[in-house]
Amino acid sequence: MRRLLVVLGSVLALLLPAVPAVAADDLLDRLRAIPGLTVVSETQPTGYRFFVLTYRQPADHKHPGRGSYEQRLTLLHRSLDAPVVLSTSGYGLAANPQPGRTEPTRLLDANQVSVEHRFFTPSRPAPADWDDLTIWQEATDEHRIVSALKTIYSAKWIQTGGSKGGMTSVYHRRFYPGDVDGVVAYVAPNDAINDLDGAYDRFFATVGDQACRSALDGVQREALKRRARLVPRLEASGYTFTRTLGTADRAFEMTVLDTAWAFWQYRLAADCATVPPATATDDELFTWIDDVTGFSFYTDQGLEPYWPYFYQAANQLGWPSLKFAHLRDLRRYPGLYTANSSLPAELRSRHNPFPMIDVDLWVRTASKRMMFVYGENDPWGAERFTPSRHDSALYVAPGANHGASIARLTPENAAEATATLRRWAGVPAVSTLRAVPELPFESMIEPPRQSPASASAIERGAGTS
Repeated sequence: MRRLLVVLGSVLALLLPAVPAVAADDLLDRLRAIPGLTVVSETQPTGYRFFVLTYRQPADHKHPGRGSYEQRLTLLHRSLDAPVVLSTSGYGLAANPQPGRTEPTRLLDANQVSVEHRFFTPSRPAPADWDDLTIWQEATDEHRIVSALKTIYSAKWIQTGGSKGGMTSVYHRRFYPGDVDGVVAYVAPNDAINDLDGAYDRFFATVGDQACRSALDGVQREALKRRARLVPRLEASGYTFTRTLGTADRAFEMTVLDTAWAFWQYRLAADCATVPPATATDDELFTWIDDVTGFSFYTDQGLEPYWPYFYQAANQLGWPSLKFAHLRDLRRYPGLYTANSSLPAELRSRHNPFPMIDVDLWVRTASKRMMFVYGENDPWGAERFTPSRHDSALYVAPGANHGASIARLTPENAAEATATLRRWAGVPAVSTLRAVPELPFESMIEPPRQSPASASAIERGAGTS
């Protein structure tokens, strides 16, 4: 009988489909086993697993016993054997994060970890000591996340980010150069010496053609000439101004000052034809500026979500200082265009120039495997990082704005940049794409704010990178 049962068991094993055993190191179990990591949710788009997570971080890494906060991040899992792209936006994640892939993630067919920057809600200590919002503290947040997840993902790591996220990726590389195997920083400003900002004025004196530059200058002049008729429209909008800029008139002037910058940041030379002439009606002028720059951004309601950015700009990052020579006779508030103007009084601070000087020098001389991508017509590219000679590179996308990418480089440069990225990540020079539905593209750049906010302003610190 025993022999018969053994034979029957063998036959059934051959006929019935194999039932996979539940692995003891299942991904979900391994994530939950990481101290301080919480799995908030999981979805499974075809070919992936997508997790929303939080990770407990010290509010102050120099004094870890003085409180903590939960930092949000997401994980797009493809394979334990695939490389990992660490994506830093420099801002917050969406309220309800959805799966998407950055350009490096697509080029490498990689896993992706996206991190919300400290002090962007809800990733903010309570109570919040704003002295803890520094580039080193955020880099140390990311260092702890990478260290924790490397217990699961042992392949190569690449960090990336766009604009302020690109800056964040550079700072992480500066303080923890061994964490990742390469960095791709898109359109990352480098305000190495805050008071030497002549590069921005030179940019606006040469970008595009003379006709377009004159038209944009004309829009700014006309708006300031008509402020007696246009400011009441802003006052009637229902927004308030007392917490930050103070008055609707100051908010109006700040928005007008931002107009040429916002145009070149998110528009193209072909859009010069849309710039209204001096004969435009008040309605046409107000609507166009609102569409390009966004009057509602420089309001208490528009600015509050971005106080962490303005605080960083005022304290460490710096901000572009423009002369606005063509508006000198029409401006009422000469000292308005600063990061502190967009902050409540209790958060305004004195600028510390040393962190940016240190980072700039390190990138130029000692950094390794860093790639910088800029847009030819993007004002943020007026002050760029200069890569070292240690397996690093800088590329400029012809005619591109703040949305520059590897795909928008010349074919020769795009092929070279892609090959370099794949070499850093340890993947074949020519990738084989999997037959799975494509996920949405994650641009890493704050989208243009029409109403209700200006992405140009969100990233600049003058009002504002």
